[in-house]
Amino acid sequence: MKHLTEEELIQYGYGEGDKTLIEEHFAVCMECERAYGAVQSDLAEMKFPNPPERPSGYGDTVWKVLQNQLPAYESRKRTWLGGGLFRGLGYATACALVLVCAFVGGRLWERRQAEIAATKHAVPAPPVIAHPPQRVVVVVLSDHLDRSERLLVELKHVDADSTEMVSPLRDEARSLLDANRICRQNAKHEDDPALTGALDHLDRLLAELANEPGGLNSATITRLQDEMNKNGLLFEVRVLRSRIPHSPGAGADNSKGGTI
Repeated sequence: MKHLTEEELIQYGYGEGDKTLIEEHFAVCMECERAYGAVQSDLAEMKFPNPPERPSGYGDTVWKVLQNQLPAYESRKRTWLGGGLFRGLGYATACALVLVCAFVGGRLWERRQAEIAATKHAVPAPPVIAHPPQRVVVVVLSDHLDRSERLLVELKHVDADSTEMVSPLRDEARSLLDANRICRQNAKHEDDPALTGALDHLDRLLAELANEPGGLNSATITRLQDEMNKNGLLFEVRVLRSRIPHSPGAGADNSKGGTI
């Protein structure tokens, strides 16, 4: 049970606070009732002097004492310069500005509504179809095929037992894998079956080079070399490079040894 505070008991002693709530609490809490008895005893011992009675002319007596100490108030004379003339002109100017602003705002609103109505009834212009930057796509594809051809040539001639050459092949395959998938999407969009097929073969080989579980070993390198020779992937990439106009080194032989 929460007991009453001393402040609440003092307020009750002076006839303040929630009397009903406090009295209900006293009925169930003997400790608070005893505490209130002590507070009531302390309040009874406090003696406050009664204020002296003031004579009937007390106010006049105080005023006579203060009257000589206060400066006399002189009312200011109103002139036409500092009086109501300028105030009236200020009000008139403010009203004129409000009217001008309302007129200009109304004209602008009418013009805006007319423009909106004309826009609604106007014949819409045909949509502009944004074509992909074909030249950029060709340059990206040409660079991707050039890098892929160099990778295939290195894979063709790499020593399967050379760990120094296997690691760069894996890193280059990982770098080419994302670019190859973007080129595959563009090839499917352009409906080029030859390019799509070659990029699909290249994607499988790059994925095995980049993500072979346990890393590349001599058996995996030998198997990929055999698959590349069987499906003629290197030849397909060179043919595709020769088809691209203005391809850097198109038709040139970048292989080591110059043979497929």
